Amino acid sequence: MQKLFDEVASLDKRCYEEFFLNEDILMEHAANGMAEYIRNNFKKKSKVIVVCGSGNNGADGIALARLLHADYDAYVYYAKKPSSKMALLQQKRAISVGVKECSRLQECDVLVDAIVGTGFDGKFSAELTNLIDEMNSIEAFKIACDIPSGYKFLADVTLTMGALKKAMFLDTAKEFVGEVKVLDLGISREVYEKQSNWNLLDLDDLKLPKRVKKDSHKGSYGHLAVVCGEKSGASIMSALSALKFGSGLVTLVGFEKIEIPHSLMYSHEVPINATALALGMGLGREFSTIELEKFLDNKLPLIVDADIFNMDIVLAILKREKVVITPHAKEFVSLLKIVNLADITVEELQKNRFYYAEMFCEKFPYVTLLLKGANVIVAQDSNFYINPHGTQALAKGGSGDVLSGLIGSLLAQGHEPLDAALNGSLAHVRVALNYSGADFSLTPDDLIEGICKL
Repeated sequence: MQKLFDEVASLDKRCYEEFFLNEDILMEHAANGMAEYIRNNFKKKSKVIVVCGSGNNGADGIALARLLHADYDAYVYYAKKPSSKMALLQQKRAISVGVKECSRLQECDVLVDAIVGTGFDGKFSAELTNLIDEMNSIEAFKIACDIPSGYKFLADVTLTMGALKKAMFLDTAKEFVGEVKVLDLGISREVYEKQSNWNLLDLDDLKLPKRVKKDSHKGSYGHLAVVCGEKSGASIMSALSALKFGSGLVTLVGFEKIEIPHSLMYSHEVPINATALALGMGLGREFSTIELEKFLDNKLPLIVDADIFNMDIVLAILKREKVVITPHAKEFVSLLKIVNLADITVEELQKNRFYYAEMFCEKFPYVTLLLKGANVIVAQDSNFYINPHGTQALAKGGSGDVLSGLIGSLLAQGHEPLDAALNGSLAHVRVALNYSGADFSLTPDDLIEGICKL
């Protein structure tokens, strides 16, 4: 697990004021970290073009070209003439050792984007936009210095300085950042970083359910009740996922007679020995409000998904002591409107996912939120986590139902809601990443089958 920050200017300031490191020292370490990455991955004499802007991100790039000079066929291309104090100094140093400039972009082995960094908050000119389009079209390994400029440059890897920035993990940024690696700035991350309420989940953070007690039986591992609605396939997939992930018993609850797998049970009411409840997957309009209220007339840990976020009964659900909600973007927008927090479009949410997640958790601190997306947000009260390991292979109907089953299974086995959401989400993506078939072919059945290989 790694910390995430809104900005790092304050962390740099601590380096200057508390650790007596100046801007030049930090910049040299940043450039040296990038140079080391290139040395470790590309042969000497490879052609490297560093595209530099006018500010300190450009200065990092100029310093990189100087460090690679002689060992590599390194060039600087100035997207804008240096203007910051450090950019002018780095240009002077580069010229003194003979770093070459190029007047146009050309084919190369490595292309480095050092146009603008995290401090840039303006709009790109048409000229810069065209330049980045041209950079994206070049056949080369692409490295972003600190961040991809304007989140328009399609990086294979982003070498970011000092600490991880939250903005890199917006859904809209996932297409551009590639692999993200943190470079130190002459001081360890343990010292450089401060406290943060936001964290980035690593795959190794996954804690699987364990069966350590030998004297146990099916009732020792929880009983999940899954409300079976109009689209029964969704609830069946959730139920099978829960059973595969360790629940001792799983019962589908509904009124219609349907065909179900032999490993599941069926009931017209929530079993009295149930230890958790799952509601919403494929629910449709199968039940009246009175019938739903009857299902909810208990204090069971609860996971809700899908259609429930368009119903007023969600207001009562949000008052429960132990509840996990798992909306996707459109459902979360609907929920925000129902609870009178915001009336926004999906596009607005996607640009400000962190803000609206924080807003929701401030109003509902006891609710565990899992906001689906390319980068999943899991949050409760003032604790926020991002799972960045999702893959486009999961973009298929039923994937979310499997996720609900994983979380529901952990709730039934006695895990706290936040713990269940974190580990359910990590298990979900790890199963997808373990899948050996083509990414377009992954089905919910494959996910359920893959749970046994975790």
